[in-house]
Amino acid sequence: MRYRSALYLGVGELRFRPISAAMAARICSGVNGHETTVRELPSTFIGDPATRTVRYTPPSGREVITEKLVEWESYIHGQQALDPLVVMAVAHYQFEAIHPFPDGNGRAGRILNILMLIDAGLLKKPVLYLSRYIIENKNEYYRLLLNVTKDSDWQSWLLFMLKGVRSTAELTLNLIDDIQQLQMEFRTEIRENSVVRSDTDLLDLLFERPYLRTADVVDRCNVSRPTASKWLNDLVERNQLRTVKAGRERLFINWRLLQLPSRPPSERLSD
Repeated sequence: MRYRSALYLGVGELRFRPISAAMAARICSGVNGHETTVRELPSTFIGDPATRTVRYTPPSGREVITEKLVEWESYIHGQQALDPLVVMAVAHYQFEAIHPFPDGNGRAGRILNILMLIDAGLLKKPVLYLSRYIIENKNEYYRLLLNVTKDSDWQSWLLFMLKGVRSTAELTLNLIDDIQQLQMEFRTEIRENSVVRSDTDLLDLLFERPYLRTADVVDRCNVSRPTASKWLNDLVERNQLRTVKAGRERLFINWRLLQLPSRPPSERLSD
């Protein structure tokens, strides 16, 4: 939840100001849930926390880190000749190598990736969840980061990040197609078999929120509570929704929508 809030904080700020170290600090504060500033002491390392094996020690001292962040900013905004994807990949390495904050650098850095793509005009909304690719390939990610530092192996790092953008974009497009297909199926099922009015906003609501309460339908569709309950219970009987108790309330779950993000890209709804 904090990651999402920090992401949208950054998206909102992009409308008024460029990406900067100050923005990175606010994003990192958001993902950590408390105010976060540049590290004062060399109290961090990158390695195995269990064995305390150090693989990389980032720069230390507020003055040095601040200087590095200024260089990071300058790189982002001064590379018009390079493809924005390459700029993003290089700037991500720089940010993680600087490791400017005591905690939350990885999450903040992944959010900054998306903000750079939005700022470059490659995305209109933050729909590309590149973090999934990085987390799923975490060992390779850290190995290639370290190889840039040790051996200046930029090519392998850039290819890794470009592959991540491509595979994540393909996954996202497939997911959008699946959601649109499911919406069409829902619309057909409701029109042909359900007591729900065809002109209601319920279908839109079911895809805006993967689960909802009766009160949500009352508010959105401007109907009485008995009518809202009748609609929802009818959809449960037809297995379009599932219901669970949550305290004193019942939640109605669009279970097929919730399944889509976790399904392999090769599996289509028709399967």
